[in-house]
Amino acid sequence: MEQLIEGARALQIRLTPEHLEALRIYQHMLVEFNQHFNLTAITDDEGIQIRHFLDSLSCFQALESGERFSGKAVIDVGTGAGFPGLPLKLLCPGMKLTLLEATAKKVSFLEQVTARLGLTDVTITHGRAEELGQQPEHREHYDWAIARAVADMPILAEYLLPLVKVGGRVLAQKGEGAPAEVQRSEWAIQQLGGRVRRLVPVELRGLAETRYLVILDKVAATPPQYPRRPGMPNKRPLMPKVA
Repeated sequence: MEQLIEGARALQIRLTPEHLEALRIYQHMLVEFNQHFNLTAITDDEGIQIRHFLDSLSCFQALESGERFSGKAVIDVGTGAGFPGLPLKLLCPGMKLTLLEATAKKVSFLEQVTARLGLTDVTITHGRAEELGQQPEHREHYDWAIARAVADMPILAEYLLPLVKVGGRVLAQKGEGAPAEVQRSEWAIQQLGGRVRRLVPVELRGLAETRYLVILDKVAATPPQYPRRPGMPNKRPLMPKVA
């Protein structure tokens, strides 16, 4: 796992032997489970370690001086096989993590891997963001809502912002097109009670392309009509009306 260790070091993250052992178990379970159910198209050791583990750990770059995920309520929306939430939890056990996933087979994997890793304070929820965003126990409950490779920014904003309390933040992991995505989603973000805080470019060792962390502040309560019913944000993304 040398490339992962060196890549983490470049992000100023130190991986302990305990972290590495947990990540080895995670990797083994991911590959084994993937032989029966389609969890990920990335199954080689280097791909898993860089494109899944290291990419997930890059979320720590969103934290500003003195900030911590520890003690915070974090929801990972559309987590799939647990990215980025579970690698973050492994390094930050004090995080109160909710993993939201709509596919039952992926939920089963998440339950098995969290049990095998002995993780506590992890809630695995089978459902959709549009549904949770209208449920009182989840609406405007979280300090952070995070997502990786889930949807275009105008859609993703409607998934995530209703889940975050005023004063909380959204973290979206995006590719090279992030600046353009954010620019065309600013109206939707504002309508949902958010404001663009900053974009953080991330260079990962082993990857040629630049990644971005898009960070939004929740500055006002989300209007009660959002999120709309399942499928609507994707079908009709929030966009300003053209006169």
